[in-house]
Amino acid sequence: MKHGWKMESQRKAYSKALVELGNQRSDIVVLDADLSSSTQTIKFAEAFPERFFNCGIAEANMMDTAAGLAASGKTVFVSTFAVFGTGRCYDQIRQSIAYPKLNVKIVVSHAGITVGGDGASHQITEDVALMRVLPNMTVIVPADSPETYRTIFEIVKNKNPTYVRMGRADVPSITEGLESFEIGKATVMKEGDDVTLIGTGIMVSRCLSAAEELKKQGIGARVINMSTVKPLDEKTIVKAARETGAMVTAEEHNILEGLGSAVAMVLGENANVPLKRVGIPDIFGESGDSEELMEKYGLTAENIVNAAHEVLARKK
Repeated sequence: MKHGWKMESQRKAYSKALVELGNQRSDIVVLDADLSSSTQTIKFAEAFPERFFNCGIAEANMMDTAAGLAASGKTVFVSTFAVFGTGRCYDQIRQSIAYPKLNVKIVVSHAGITVGGDGASHQITEDVALMRVLPNMTVIVPADSPETYRTIFEIVKNKNPTYVRMGRADVPSITEGLESFEIGKATVMKEGDDVTLIGTGIMVSRCLSAAEELKKQGIGARVINMSTVKPLDEKTIVKAARETGAMVTAEEHNILEGLGSAVAMVLGENANVPLKRVGIPDIFGESGDSEELMEKYGLTAENIVNAAHEVLARKK
């Protein structure tokens, strides 16, 4: 299933948006934990050195510093690798950012198993779960580089704590040409009446590939980009469930308490249709080539196709 999609970096899109916002607004400040070359916040640091703070390898301290800056009226962007930006400083995020509902945007990179060779210690697949259960926290997993760029401009319009998850690898640009991004609103990427495929992050492109294969088999698959995991677009989920009668979710995250679990809760209360969750099972990752790991853990278009057939069989 080859496509003509461009492969682009979400981190570079984030960096571009940050610099543009820095030029527009003097209240924007950026903090990083000694990883600015990797997260690409280095571009903001070069443009606005007086508004950039390298907090060193002290993520918990960085979150508290961000809280202090936000309490003084700044719009604060905090970046590091996802594994450090959630698990290492969860208490600080909970107590100092989410609880007082401060204007801190936690934008992390290197999430999921596509970190590849860095291995299980760096392949966080439970970060969405950690952030999703925090009151006041918005959680966004952009599908690609263009959507990442639009996301950054959208999240500064409010003062809510926000978590934005990016990967390390370049991803297919599938939302290029779409003009807007709205927090809490899913995007129907492809219409279909037989089964619904809901993806987030890198898995949206794989849902589109799966839909293409299903079409060859005479099956119409609706594809939804659920880039906002919280607040979830329940209206779009319920509508799709009632119209197609079967659903598959796909995420580069543990299927426990990620997108799949969130959708399952909505279906449990609103629409009794078969659901199959495609994602990381309840295990840690391992070191390896990112694409080979995606294959090993079933994060493929082929596996989404198989999941679609499974729910279609249950639907009958």
